[in-house]
Amino acid sequence: MPLQLPDSVDDCVYFTRRAHAKGQIICWVPRGKCPKCGKGTMTKPVDEKTGKYKIRAKEYSCRECGYTVDAEAYGETLTANIIYTCPHCGHKAETSIPFKRKKAKIFYEAEAKQKTVELLRFPCGKCGKNVDITKKMK
Repeated sequence: MPLQLPDSVDDCVYFTRRAHAKGQIICWVPRGKCPKCGKGTMTKPVDEKTGKYKIRAKEYSCRECGYTVDAEAYGETLTANIIYTCPHCGHKAETSIPFKRKKAKIFYEAEAKQKTVELLRFPCGKCGKNVDITKKMK
């Protein structure tokens, strides 16, 4: 079954669209359903005064039933959906992997040195080489 792009970025915990020399990578992580009631989706808590999400909150909660779970435990249950064109062989495909970032060293040509960055890494379906989605750096 082909992956369906989300209707809105608000339906995602994480969304990115990256371009490279031979194509692009689209990666998104949809919000999970509440494990207790199954009706609502798990989101960060909302500030009552401003009505905005508490970005630095350490937990996720269900708006329907109020169930709360730790952000780290919730993050382990998420799945990243990826539509990509392999930068090595140009193969177009889609895949789903667990949403767990790993630390790896990558050589930056602009600065001519290696840096340790957090990334999602998965193998290409055709050539088997690693494809990386790095976390945006500041």
